[in-house]
Amino acid sequence: MALLKSEAKKLKTGSLAPDFSLIGTDGKMHSLSDYKGAKALLIVFMCNHCPYVKAKFSRLNKINEKYSKLGVKMAGINPNDAENYPEDSFEAMKELAKDQGFKFDYLHDESQQTARKYGAVCTPDPFLFDSDFKLAYHGRLDDALSPEVKPTQFDMEGAIDSLLKGQKPAPDFSHSQGCSIKWKL
Repeated sequence: MALLKSEAKKLKTGSLAPDFSLIGTDGKMHSLSDYKGAKALLIVFMCNHCPYVKAKFSRLNKINEKYSKLGVKMAGINPNDAENYPEDSFEAMKELAKDQGFKFDYLHDESQQTARKYGAVCTPDPFLFDSDFKLAYHGRLDDALSPEVKPTQFDMEGAIDSLLKGQKPAPDFSHSQGCSIKWKL
């Protein structure tokens, strides 16, 4: 069933992260409790085929490398319909994670229920939670809103830095730009 942007559930700042149980490209099941003890948790709804996401693979790796040392955990979640978009299949996800050197969890949301619970509408669609799993920031990774543009402002890093200093990210929301999630019909 297609999900219109207006129908998506919207997590508000301060909302608790919905739980999930998803298989990762590492072959293990992952749930929200796996990230307990993190100083912050970044969940990015992403996929393999979207040019907007492809342009962010390096940025995602850099964010993970920089902040994992500081206690921040990260997970990518692919909710796309793999039947109609085979490049987003679980097997392709495993290949991509290996090829791109992802050191963060890359999870498959085959049922699309996790994306629906979070209110994700595009790829990439990042959600940053504090250590209590309360939403602190929902929005773009940086100001490069098309694949060929180089970023000059690094919104997500600023939001994470604020959280690690015990401050609220400002703003707490900014629109991300990307491909629509490929919902099952």
